[in-house]
Amino acid sequence: MTPEEKSLLERTYKLAEENNKILRGLRRSNRTAIALRALYWVVIIALSYGAIYFIQPYFNTLTSMLGQNGGISGLTSDLSTLQEAANQLKAVKK
Repeated sequence: MTPEEKSLLERTYKLAEENNKILRGLRRSNRTAIALRALYWVVIIALSYGAIYFIQPYFNTLTSMLGQNGGISGLTSDLSTLQEAANQLKAVKK
């Protein structure tokens, strides 16, 4: 093997080693990105589930109020009844 061929082979070996390091870094970065993306979606889904779990009692109360009183008209009639009761209390105080 001539000295030129030997130096060319050594340079090729160094380039191959450098490429290998770069490719390993890219692969590691890709794996990290996939793991973080999965974690991101797990957090989003968990927060959504938690929000639904937190809001559900209020939503159930609201739907039961609207369902028992006949919808919005029942709710407005309840408000008018409450307003009439407040007016009667004001009249009693005078």
